[in-house]
Amino acid sequence: MARADRIAFVAPRFAEGGTVGGAETLLKNLAEHAAAAGRKVTFLTTCAQNHFSWENTLPPGRRQVGRMEVHFFPVDADRDVGAFLRAQQQIDRGGGVPAPVEEAWIKNSVNSRALCDFLKAHGGDFDRILAGPYLFGVTYHAAQIWPQKTFLVPCLHDEVFAYLGLMRCMFGSVAGCLFNAEPERDLAQRLYNFPAAKSTIVGMGLDPFEADATAFAKRRGLTVPYVMYSGRRELLKGTPLLCGYLHAFRERTGRDLKLVCTGSGPIEAPPEFVDHILDLGFVSEQEKREAMAGAVAFIHPSVNESFGIVLLEAWLARTPGLVHAKSAVLRWQCEQSNGGLWFRHYPDFEEALLRLLDEPALRRALGQNGRAYVERAYAWPAIMQRLFQALDHAG
Repeated sequence: MARADRIAFVAPRFAEGGTVGGAETLLKNLAEHAAAAGRKVTFLTTCAQNHFSWENTLPPGRRQVGRMEVHFFPVDADRDVGAFLRAQQQIDRGGGVPAPVEEAWIKNSVNSRALCDFLKAHGGDFDRILAGPYLFGVTYHAAQIWPQKTFLVPCLHDEVFAYLGLMRCMFGSVAGCLFNAEPERDLAQRLYNFPAAKSTIVGMGLDPFEADATAFAKRRGLTVPYVMYSGRRELLKGTPLLCGYLHAFRERTGRDLKLVCTGSGPIEAPPEFVDHILDLGFVSEQEKREAMAGAVAFIHPSVNESFGIVLLEAWLARTPGLVHAKSAVLRWQCEQSNGGLWFRHYPDFEEALLRLLDEPALRRALGQNGRAYVERAYAWPAIMQRLFQALDHAG
């Protein structure tokens, strides 16, 4: 393969003006930095913004966004949501499903024939095509059009969908994969026997920042300690578990501890705990960073993560992490950085949180370790060097 001067990125949504998800943010940031490095970048995405309804809310067409050309295509209007949900329920039960169920699931996932038609007609104009995350029909069908020049940015999780036969086929057909962390790469090798020669750990760069650790509490009138969570609020992200654990923690220890949340989605919590949650929704980057900086800990309760972007952001704010031990990636990030603790069940959670509350020296050390790790491993020059090494020397 020749040098990747012309690169297409494919993602189901485009992260513009607000957070739409870690995977989309990752792809957008890689695309922006590739364009800033002088590569010609085209971003192909859908007109949808909401990851529940997938309604076409943005106008179709081409727009210049910074140095990138972004093309918006409508999500297929004839998607059978009922068939998709029935197939997904069968898959969710585990144990494998017949091929027709897999096919019904991917056929009625988030798809865009208009996007695929564009890629069929113009894919020859690109040296490489980067598509992700792995879970969507848009990614699956795009990867089949020019597989010899397509690299997946899969954001792979150890979940039932990763075990589908059609996923094995998709991973087996592409030119390579760009992973976020070693555990994600190891999972692909275990599930699909994905070759090391086609695997590159890239990740996403983050720019260091400074944030006043007292500003958020002063502005919001908080006079007691708080922990923080950022991102989507849903079962798969572990937010109901987090709220249940924090309620139990308050009841058992008598500690007056609050939860500050940013992000989207309803928060499922015990009724008695609701008054102790400060739900900010979407906030400015500055406010999020100040909230992180003032927190006792940033808690990431998800077990299905391919890359903990918000955990890295919290470390840049010098705040320790507290993560679920069943998340191979989040625990790996804590082990690599010595920037956080982890819990398997409630007793672990209570013990770790009490230590973070009562040992300020430990809190400071973990936070400083985390920041040093992010500055070392996730500086943008290092990220882009790994990305271009993979794309320019493939084949």
